[in-house]
Amino acid sequence: MNEKSRIEYLREKALALPLCPGVYLMKDRGGRIIYVGKSRALKNRVSSYFTDLDGHTVKTLAMINRVYDFDVMLTDTEIEALALENRLIKLHVPRFNIKLKDGKNYPYIRLSAGDEYPRLSVERMRKSDGSRYFGPYSGTAVAYSILNTARKAFGIPDCKKIFPRDIPSKPCLNFQMKYCCGLCTGNVSPEEYSKRFEDVSSFLRGNLGRVRKNLREKMEAASENLLFEAAADYRDGIKQLERLWDGQKVVGSPDNEYDLFSSFADGSGTCVVIFIVREGALLDRRFFVFAPDRIFDGDAFQSLLYDVYAARDYIPPEIIFDNSLPKPEKELICGFLKKKAGRNVEIRIPKQGNLRKLCNMAVENCREELRKQTEAAGRSFTSLVHLAKLLLLEEVPESIEAYDISNFGNENITGGRISFKEGKFDKRFYRTYSISSTDTQDDYAAMSEMLRRRLSHPEDELPDLILLDGGKGHVSVVKDVMRALDVQIPVFGMVKDDFHKTRALTDGKDEINIASERDVFMMIYRIQEEVHRFTVSKMSAAKRKAVRRSVLDDIKGIGPAKSKAILHTFGGLAAVKNATVEELETVK
Repeated sequence: MNEKSRIEYLREKALALPLCPGVYLMKDRGGRIIYVGKSRALKNRVSSYFTDLDGHTVKTLAMINRVYDFDVMLTDTEIEALALENRLIKLHVPRFNIKLKDGKNYPYIRLSAGDEYPRLSVERMRKSDGSRYFGPYSGTAVAYSILNTARKAFGIPDCKKIFPRDIPSKPCLNFQMKYCCGLCTGNVSPEEYSKRFEDVSSFLRGNLGRVRKNLREKMEAASENLLFEAAADYRDGIKQLERLWDGQKVVGSPDNEYDLFSSFADGSGTCVVIFIVREGALLDRRFFVFAPDRIFDGDAFQSLLYDVYAARDYIPPEIIFDNSLPKPEKELICGFLKKKAGRNVEIRIPKQGNLRKLCNMAVENCREELRKQTEAAGRSFTSLVHLAKLLLLEEVPESIEAYDISNFGNENITGGRISFKEGKFDKRFYRTYSISSTDTQDDYAAMSEMLRRRLSHPEDELPDLILLDGGKGHVSVVKDVMRALDVQIPVFGMVKDDFHKTRALTDGKDEINIASERDVFMMIYRIQEEVHRFTVSKMSAAKRKAVRRSVLDDIKGIGPAKSKAILHTFGGLAAVKNATVEELETVK
């Protein structure tokens, strides 16, 4: 198919689409999805890609030049299309879409639900367990700072005691230091503890004014009733909140509560920042940086907004943007935010005043963050270029996978795979393999099985370079696997010295010294240490799980609960073996 007939085919197919909302998936020559978009009128949107080619940006034109076909998925509304688009981007990770990190990359504060005595914890992932999740926050330091303030301000236990099982018990040092309400003493009723968590929820939502007012009213009431110790506790809680607030940059009056979005783009990429402002103070900020080849247009911005607020329980009454929005985009965003928040959410684009100054400050933050990340990426790319020269590779390996084998004697033989993309570890593509082809310490057989399983899935995007934690023998067996599967990827072994430190790379015949290139040496060292750490940790977890199992679990009809009851009754396996049928039947 020549260029003219390709465009004509795509244009005719697009013009046959209906004028209804939906999602479109652009595919390359090999059928891989390279871009996902959505529209309220599929026919108009998709056909626009193939009618006026000169009117597109360089990024969009680069995408169009790789499109050989497309699919569409119809929806009832544009909001449904927005949600579907977001899911498909995360599922397929298309080359030209902005990469939206999922929730597990940002921490949340979890308030356990369904418990008589709720607890607080920092979690990396939201779970469908009925609990309440606050965030996500820009980093663990911010999350733990807010969590520790909440614990101290409201007297929430930080110990490992289980309630109500451990009521009453001896209180710990936190109780003596007035950091805990002393739930373990038995002097705090479930009702009183529950009321504390009403204030905790308000605090974590960012409604500090209400919390401070409630604490002050409780302090004054306790003082009037001569409950001076309780009044002192409330006073200390107010001080904890004020300490957190004093550390924040004040950017407005105490009644200001909004999220502010600003962006900056140049030839090195695009950066978006969110300023989270509560009671006039800048509580947190979160950056999103996208590579220069990613298409960042109005659709991409809508996807970003959806991704941000779909993961949040609380949406402020105002959202501030530094640039104006076309009416259709504004209506879609307002509709989604209203549906999520259960109330109207105002969108503002300030033209002057303090909010405009804050937008300008946010743009400068984006510019600086993009500069820092571009410099770091540049150093990584330089290292990759040097690596390509050392290994005589035809292309710079932007995508690298590394493999290692770990075992505990002849048990729990585990293979691990890590991904190193564009100079960074990408944990979304980390994998483990439970090795079944050998039950002895045969690293070659284990490595061969792992790579055969990995390379037997042509639908998965293959890396530009494969690194093995091993020497010439490991490289040899993997090359045999590749020949059998007709896969052509450069593969090298990461050789260690007598002290288990990175020494060189090998192609299966010769060793390539990397010590002369300091940046390459440090990159290979980091990759080798990371794949070893990841694989050993997964093997250890499998071993611990096996150790916790009892041989009783392997008997049909006996599950973990029944096994535990039998062992508890008889005190161990030896007594179980010597027990009669009648004695075993007495176990409830």
